[in-house]
Amino acid sequence: MIDKQELVMPLLLRLYLVFTLLLIAPCVFAVADDGRPNIIVIVTDDQSPETLSAYGNTVCQTPALDRLAARGMTLDAAYHMGSWSGAVCRPSRAMIMTGRTVWHIPDPKGKPQPGVDPVWVPAGLAQQSMPAVFNRAGYETFRTCKIGNCFPPANRLFQTVKDESKRGGTAESGSAWHGDQAVNFLDDYAARDSGKPFLMYFGFSHPHDTRDGIPELLKKYGARNLIQPPGEVNPQSPPLPAAYLPAHPFDHGHPNLRDEVKVSGVFESRTEATIRNEIGREYACIEYIDQQIERVLEKLEAMGELKNTYILFTADHGIAVGRHGLTGKQNLYEHTWRVPLIVAGPGIDPGSRAPGNAYLLDILATICELAGVEAPKTNEGKSFAPVLRGEKQLVRDVLYGVYAGGTKPGMRSVRKGDWKLIKIDVLEGEVRETQLFNLVENPHELIAEHHDQAVIALTGNTPKPIQRDLAEDPRFFDKRAELEALLASEMKRLHDPYTLWDQAEPGQ
Repeated sequence: MIDKQELVMPLLLRLYLVFTLLLIAPCVFAVADDGRPNIIVIVTDDQSPETLSAYGNTVCQTPALDRLAARGMTLDAAYHMGSWSGAVCRPSRAMIMTGRTVWHIPDPKGKPQPGVDPVWVPAGLAQQSMPAVFNRAGYETFRTCKIGNCFPPANRLFQTVKDESKRGGTAESGSAWHGDQAVNFLDDYAARDSGKPFLMYFGFSHPHDTRDGIPELLKKYGARNLIQPPGEVNPQSPPLPAAYLPAHPFDHGHPNLRDEVKVSGVFESRTEATIRNEIGREYACIEYIDQQIERVLEKLEAMGELKNTYILFTADHGIAVGRHGLTGKQNLYEHTWRVPLIVAGPGIDPGSRAPGNAYLLDILATICELAGVEAPKTNEGKSFAPVLRGEKQLVRDVLYGVYAGGTKPGMRSVRKGDWKLIKIDVLEGEVRETQLFNLVENPHELIAEHHDQAVIALTGNTPKPIQRDLAEDPRFFDKRAELEALLASEMKRLHDPYTLWDQAEPGQ
């Protein structure tokens, strides 16, 4: 016969264990007590969407980002609005932090751009920036990123800041350092068990040059960390992109531009060997970043936080790396004007896609809506949360881009639907060009030079007849005129202080 104590003692033991687990659970699963979501904004430096399998790349391997895309939504038409500086990341990151448009943000000295009315650049903007808004909302805020070419008044407002520029080819000198800071913050967050949600700005210094990869990934992509351009092609290196050219057909209008003449391992070389090696280095850096993102995802899952966290992955802008004969970020072709944007989190359909027509400056409004936080009154961005929820496909119909960091007035672009116009007015009128592309028919914006047999032999890509600049094709003059008018309208609306050579009215 079974003794009653033999029944009671195991029951008491089980109750004791359950009670103990309930006591320690908050230390292991530090979910915010008020139910508000955590926010992680991941920002890489100089990364085109064309480097990711989510956007069609078949060489660069990013399994963590692939899984993020599978869990959430990929936006196919996300852009940075542009730059008035050769350091394109400076205004881009200021727009991310403030939700302000490109002509409504201050320069590094806190001043408006020449020709812009100071009324459009409000004083004390940092107090209405991303960290300030989420600090006031009761979030724990954390930042790791590179140093420089950003918006320092806002960066300093994160409660925890771990910033260093890390572009080396080792764990300590490269992207693993940023990964360490993010994981350490999450460990501390779990230990504190504050009950507050967190906002993490998870930035990287790569794949901006110098693109020094770690040895095992360099080997994987057939690349070497070099100072001088290579003399011969490594057959294991990635193929040339479809838009590769040995030279751009006209001057970009920014004399002695660092990104076009001074990048280590490239300089002014545009040979097959140089560009393929540099792309291999770039891919090595990107896969290493992906490994750090995986560390953070694993940590969130172990903490029980992953399902309650919105994760946004993007870059401050794209970059050419050999496309159109350019290597920098100071142009308005799609590989550079467009940015990757992948978002996963509660309520987002897995594996979904939408164009979005979003700017980076829309991120602040979006994460505010996702978190139930009121966006600051200085914000000019549009929340793309309705796109993430599947309620709409676009947040705007027309997209405007500018590069005015070289000779003035510079470059402008406008996109509506499948059509895009680029205008270049540089070197005091020496270069004045208009380009027109149908992005469905010609997604890589191929031009006449891409039809050259020598180029085709290098890229293995034979363009279709329609895949060229259509600005001088009489069949599309009406479309060109429509986009010319749209561009002038956007320049006026956004207080662009410049006028292009063939515009009847000033931009402002």
